[in-house]
Amino acid sequence: MSVWDSIVGQPRVVDQLRAVSSGDGRALAQSWLICGPPGSGRSHVARAFAAALESPDHGLSETPTRVTEQVLAGTHPDVTTLTTDKVTIGIDDVRSLIGTAEQTPSTAPWRIIIIEDVDRMLERTTNVLLKEIEEPSPRTIWLLCAPSAQDVLPTIRSRTRIVNLGVPDNADVAAYLERSCGADRATAARVARLAEGHIGIAALYACDAQVLADRDELVVGVLGLARASQAVLLADSLIASAKAQAQADVDRQAERAQQEFRRVNGLGEDDRVPPSLRGMYNALTKKDELKRQATRRQRDVLDRALNSVASVYRDVAVLQNDAEGSVGLVNVENRKAIVDLSVALRREQVIERLDRIAVARRRLIGNVNPQLVFEALFCELLPQR
Repeated sequence: MSVWDSIVGQPRVVDQLRAVSSGDGRALAQSWLICGPPGSGRSHVARAFAAALESPDHGLSETPTRVTEQVLAGTHPDVTTLTTDKVTIGIDDVRSLIGTAEQTPSTAPWRIIIIEDVDRMLERTTNVLLKEIEEPSPRTIWLLCAPSAQDVLPTIRSRTRIVNLGVPDNADVAAYLERSCGADRATAARVARLAEGHIGIAALYACDAQVLADRDELVVGVLGLARASQAVLLADSLIASAKAQAQADVDRQAERAQQEFRRVNGLGEDDRVPPSLRGMYNALTKKDELKRQATRRQRDVLDRALNSVASVYRDVAVLQNDAEGSVGLVNVENRKAIVDLSVALRREQVIERLDRIAVARRRLIGNVNPQLVFEALFCELLPQR
């Protein structure tokens, strides 16, 4: 299977990058900015492009080469990826990357540096990166990822070759889920629609029935809001669900890290960790680090919840503008309740509610207590008397 076969719904970009990576390198830019909305697969595109640049077959063989497998698994010595669970990317992380970027590649044609979410850099951190982007080492390629070019400082934007990804079609996402997750056709189609083109969320819904059930419960709860007491209870239920999801995700990640540590060091599942390795092993499940990761994951779950709430009012607006035939509804299963809401609300009230959801998102980003954010939001969504 070609390295490009795993890229969902981006045929134009795949054709462009395949042509570049299959060339002789003379037309190859050394600094790239891969842009796309959340869930469009920009980091997957970056890794696929890196694999195509490093592999002798340019990632085109039906059977992946060892180089391709290493790049996609994140284990190739000449491909470095910077990702973070923090709100911002630290200046020390970037300085470390620059030191790596100055090194000659050890086994492959290029030393490739991938930075996910480059929009999380503060201006002073971006300035540290700028000189390397302007004058990269002869055998170094930078692949930066961001939601849009406007999310990156103009000084970086003007010195990179920009690749824009689109939102994948629901049909493409559904087909991907059938191939990769083994989802049946009906489930794949439904979760692709509910995820609104976000590949990662669609896969999560397809693989975790509880997460999908929590979303369904949230939508029903929003549509049924009538009293302040219901708003408070719905907020409480959502926060509890977000905490549970986040903790389960972090626990799974810690367990995978421990298993990989044991595998790399030749230890069986029940083998005692030697004293010389115990410090590194225990660091994988360090309490403070896991707590920080869980907080970050909880914010991601709550951000996803805001998208689900917004989809309700998006559907209401679709009905009010008689556009269901052209763009369809996200929450088809709740159509009757959405029809009732579209009659009860004026168009300007729908816009006001979408604005309030945007305000709630800004409050979350600003570190306001999530419980208070959602209690206030759900109270603001109550029917006006």
